[in-house]
Formats: sequence, structure tokens, C-alpha cells
Amino acid sequence: MFAIVKIAGKQFKVEKDQTLYVPKMSGDAGSKVEFFDVVMADNNGNLTFSNSGVKISAEILSHVQGDKVIAYKQKRRKGFRKKKGHRTQYTKIRINDIA
Repeated sequence: MFAIVKIAGKQFKVEKDQTLYVPKMSGDAGSKVEFFDVVMADNNGNLTFSNSGVKISAEILSHVQGDKVIAYKQKRRKGFRKKKGHRTQYTKIRINDIA
């Protein structure tokens, strides 16, 4: 059984006991969250679409940072160089149940 769910504006294909990284969510590690915005769900070949009572329950495992992304700008012959970087914030969650 799997489902496609919208989490923070992005779609993820999730299965039971799967861990995944989603954009940073509010909540502490160990707290439970539920997602109701299910686009599609598959139950052994029976497809259901557009949020027909399907609920995804998950647990927040931790808050982590992604790899550093460097944004480098330069204009030739002008002596202009600018180097900036950032690390995107993610939340690691585990899918407990698809009901």
C-alpha cells in the first residue's frame, strides 16, 4: 500500500515505515503529525483519488540541514566577485500508518 501526499507544497510517494526528508516543519522530535492532503492512495490495486478520507500519520524523528549550496557570481574584468552559501532546513519523518 502506498499513497501520494502533499507535504509543504511538494508531493511525496510514501509507504508504511518509510523515512523521508521533507521541508522543515514545526514540532519537536518525537511528536506525531498527520497529513490529510492525499492526492492518490493505492490499496492492493484499488486506487482512490483526491482525498477520500485517507489519512497519513507520521512521527518527526529530527530536524537536519542539507548539503551546502554555493551561489557564486562574478563579472569579468570588473573585479566583482560575490560568494554566498546556504544550507536548506529539512525535517526527517517516519510514516507510521496509512489509513
